[in-house]
Amino acid sequence: MARTPGQAARRDPDWEGVRLHVVSGKGGTGKTTLAAALALALAADGGRVLLIEVEGRQGIAELFGIAALPYEERRIAAVSRAQLGLPPDDGGGGGGGEVLALAIDPEQALLEYLEMFYKLGRAGKALQKVGFVDFATTIAPGVRDVLLTGKACEAARRKGPDGRRRYDAVVMDAPPTGRLTRFLNVNAEVAGLARIGPIHTQAQAVMRVLKSPETAVHLVTLLEEMPVQETVDGFAELREARLPVGGVMVNMVRPPVLDAAAVAAVDGNHREEVALALGEAGLGGRSRKPETVRAAVEPLLDPLLEQAREHAERVELEREQRADLQQLRLPTYELPLLGEGVDLGGLYRLAGQLKRQGAA
Repeated sequence: MARTPGQAARRDPDWEGVRLHVVSGKGGTGKTTLAAALALALAADGGRVLLIEVEGRQGIAELFGIAALPYEERRIAAVSRAQLGLPPDDGGGGGGGEVLALAIDPEQALLEYLEMFYKLGRAGKALQKVGFVDFATTIAPGVRDVLLTGKACEAARRKGPDGRRRYDAVVMDAPPTGRLTRFLNVNAEVAGLARIGPIHTQAQAVMRVLKSPETAVHLVTLLEEMPVQETVDGFAELREARLPVGGVMVNMVRPPVLDAAAVAAVDGNHREEVALALGEAGLGGRSRKPETVRAAVEPLLDPLLEQAREHAERVELEREQRADLQQLRLPTYELPLLGEGVDLGGLYRLAGQLKRQGAA
């Protein structure tokens, strides 16, 4: 079920009809990077996509090389199929799309909420000055999560004056998997705080969106034991909470250096064969004398054989982790490790890979 970078450049997307894409993963797996890449991929066919950050880290601004994002929806990128290295759309649509971004500030979101439901106006700003807003979002984390998820759900459902959806898709860079289900399952969080009234009503409205077919929760992982186990556990928790599971994004995949036969042969005693191959490759210098060639390549043998063993161990570990992920029976996308790091060009490259593999 895994989609790999070598597959065809044009295929139908796996998430037709999904408007809210929630992206999470264990810390260090690159979830913010892949949330941004997914937003670009979703916009490439001419769409308008909103990329939302809820943790206050300004990771989106750093990725795109722009100033810190304010609490407002701001255009951060234009994107087309050509920029992602993809051929023109068969339907003839040659125009690209755009990505807007929003860094949600809980304090500002609460003030917006108080104005919307209680018409507090200046009184709300006065509460902010005396520290009430920070106090409320700190002692009642359920309310904070209602505000954060509520803003994303509102954007996903928002319509313009013409009755059309303002955004074709919304991508949320969500908290790590360790607290994702609790973050999304806001209805349970606020149950003890308000059983009636605006907060309860908004929590119910948020849950209707989050549990609908218009939402998909994708998890980012690496081909390593701990991230894979946390991904498996994360999807189990999402299913238990009846939240809609999405796909698996396997990040930083390294290409195999050795083929299957070479990996299988690592455990054997191939010291003499390697020494002969190094000599034939000219690493023994200009001398043709066997003893001279052997003396020249001898210092290289142990490091090379050790690297081969380490590579074989990694390949076997990754094979085991892939097998565990395949047991999930979910669409799986593999993104390459970018040795030079993820700059803006690398981000567009990852978006192209997601598009090719059907994630967008």
